[in-house]
Amino acid sequence: MEHHQPGDAVNGARLFMARCHQCHSISQGGMHKAGPNLYNVVGRKAGTQPYYFFSQAHTNRGVIWTEENLFKYLENPKAFIPGTKKSFMGLKNPQDRSDVIAFLKGAR
Repeated sequence: MEHHQPGDAVNGARLFMARCHQCHSISQGGMHKAGPNLYNVVGRKAGTQPYYFFSQAHTNRGVIWTEENLFKYLENPKAFIPGTKKSFMGLKNPQDRSDVIAFLKGAR
């Protein structure tokens, strides 16, 4: 990952609620919304969440959601996975991305 401060999960939760929650849930057994449930996403293979229909771009990419890959994806989803149906434009601030990842890591 780029050099920056470690993620702040509290700020990541705030950012998630403001920027991600309208399309994603993050609770164990939670329902999918427009996007998949992100519970336990760190370490999971992209496009494999049960009962959610991913774009072919996601399922064919073969990406594992490591912290580094999430960091790149959250900056510009369409550049990281061309053909994704995700409409989110990304988090340009590196610290914001680190904070959201810290929050996602805690959701296990």
